[in-house]
Amino acid sequence: MSGAVLTSARQQGCLITVCRGCCCGTLRKHPDVDHQEHLNLLRGRPTRPLRVRVVTDCLGPCLQSNVIVVTPSPKGRRAGGRPVWLGLVLDTEVIEDIVAWVDAGGPGIADLPAVLGLHTFKRSRRAHRSSAESK
Repeated sequence: MSGAVLTSARQQGCLITVCRGCCCGTLRKHPDVDHQEHLNLLRGRPTRPLRVRVVTDCLGPCLQSNVIVVTPSPKGRRAGGRPVWLGLVLDTEVIEDIVAWVDAGGPGIADLPAVLGLHTFKRSRRAHRSSAESK
C-alpha cells in the first residue's frame, strides 16, 4: 500500500451506513420523518472526517427501520471499536446525537451516549437471510 493511500485511510473517520432499502427511509412507512434532512445533517454537520454511505439494498432488520450502522474509523477499530447498529432512528434529535458521537470519535474512541444505547440492537444473521430471501 502506498504512503498516500495509507495516509488517506488514516484520515478517514467513521463510516455511517444509512439504509434506504425496502422500508427504511420511505414516506410510506414513516410519513412524518424528513429523511432527506437526516441525510443532510449526517453529511453536513460533523467536524471530523467521516463517510456517509446510503444503501438501497435492505440491511435486513425491517422491524428496526430506520437503520443506521456506525462503523469505527481505522483508529477506533484498532482501539477495539466494532460496528454499532442503530434502529428506530426516526427523529432529528437522534441524528444529532449520532453526529455528536461521531464528532467525539465514535466506536472505539468515544463512549456510546446513553440515549443512543436505547437505539442499539444486535443484527440477526437469520433475519438478514429471511429478508433477502423474501425479495
